[in-house]
Amino acid sequence: MEENNMNVENNVSADSGKVKIPAKHKNPKAADLAFHICNGIFMFLFCIVTLYPVVNTLAISFNDGVDAMRGGVHIIPRLFTTENYEIVFALKNIGRGALISVLRTVIGTLLALAANALLAFIVSQKKFIFRSQLSLFWVITMYVNGGMIPVMILYKNLHLTNSFWVYVIPGMVSGFNMLVMRTYMEGLPEALQEAAQIDGAGYMKIFLNVISPLCKPIYATVALFVAVGQWNSWFDTMLYNRMADQYTTLQYELMKMLSAVTSLKGNASAATSGQTVNITPISVRAAATIITMAPIVALYPFLQRYFVTGMTIGGVKE
Repeated sequence: MEENNMNVENNVSADSGKVKIPAKHKNPKAADLAFHICNGIFMFLFCIVTLYPVVNTLAISFNDGVDAMRGGVHIIPRLFTTENYEIVFALKNIGRGALISVLRTVIGTLLALAANALLAFIVSQKKFIFRSQLSLFWVITMYVNGGMIPVMILYKNLHLTNSFWVYVIPGMVSGFNMLVMRTYMEGLPEALQEAAQIDGAGYMKIFLNVISPLCKPIYATVALFVAVGQWNSWFDTMLYNRMADQYTTLQYELMKMLSAVTSLKGNASAATSGQTVNITPISVRAAATIITMAPIVALYPFLQRYFVTGMTIGGVKE
């Protein structure tokens, strides 16, 4: 006890009356500074690793095709040219394909989001007697399907082939997206729905005015997943609309061009409006990659802010 009293007295300044904090209890400013420096270096290196492939592809897309075959093009084009993009934009059906891709992405995303959200809301209700059976049904569809030939025959009998709706209707309901939304909705406080029901709100009004505003993060995530899938899809065009040029897509036209260029092994004559240009697969592939990637990169910043969870914190006071 006497030793403790002596330590306290030593830590008290007679002049100021303030307690002196021992050195071992002071804030470790040097350690914090080292951590921030290491963290900054790590994030800088991480950004380089992440962005370099994109910047390198952009540089190759603006570089001369024959010169790009030599290698050594990193972040700045060695022989700047726009011929690669001219080849791509001069394709016969590129304009119509881009329009169809935009339409299928917008319409398909909106319809898929609405359908999956409604189904998820229904299955998330504990009073719904078939909720477990339907959930199991959609889980099975994630692992088992009818196969390519039966699906193609079904679409043909439903008159979906050689039409625009083959891009939209089959993808409206997704077991994975529905279950993800259902899980998110089940995590919302039940008191919110109970309070709305006490005020006389029906299920549709609860879904639109109570549940949907709180589900913006999961809606944005699912919308981004569906939009990327719709924008990058080309295989369904080849299967169902191969003979219908009016329903071609941008990805399918780029795939055909890349296949033609690759088969020519180097110097190739692009299928443009009477224009012959020496191109290489690596340069045209880079230009097509940038064109494909640009809309998604432009869309992502608008959806990123909705990825933050915790929208219901403070909504209910227990």
